[in-house]
Amino acid sequence: MSDQPHAPLPVELPLTENTADAAPDLRTQIVRFLVTGVLSAIVDFSITIALQYGLDVQLSLAKAVGFVVGTTVAYLINRRWTFAAAPSRKRFVAVVLLYLATFGVQNVLYTLFGHLWPETVVYSAAAFVIAQGTATVINFVVQRTVIFRVS
Repeated sequence: MSDQPHAPLPVELPLTENTADAAPDLRTQIVRFLVTGVLSAIVDFSITIALQYGLDVQLSLAKAVGFVVGTTVAYLINRRWTFAAAPSRKRFVAVVLLYLATFGVQNVLYTLFGHLWPETVVYSAAAFVIAQGTATVINFVVQRTVIFRVS
């Protein structure tokens, strides 16, 4: 046993005791990633709009809070269900770094369209879809090919 402190593993969803022996095929991963993405996007968008319009929080800050909560939900589900990967501090850190990068892309796009278009829920929804769609494609490609690499 080492006396050096270790970072704790990220919180895990209590779905099963063990993960699958093999990652699902590409089609299954895409479908699961999209289902997870829709659920996470609903969480993200709901929080963003509630903060922006309900509590009058500045749009970039509202989007940041929504993104953090939504992507946390996405990681917890994708690690287990989509990619069937074992818990790993290294993967968790890699996903956090990826999410930080895609947060930048997503927030820039959402803010850009938020300033180009009138500030209404409909235009905010359109900006959200563009920003979220871009981040989703980046996230899937990097998670599948780098972080949760299929052997």
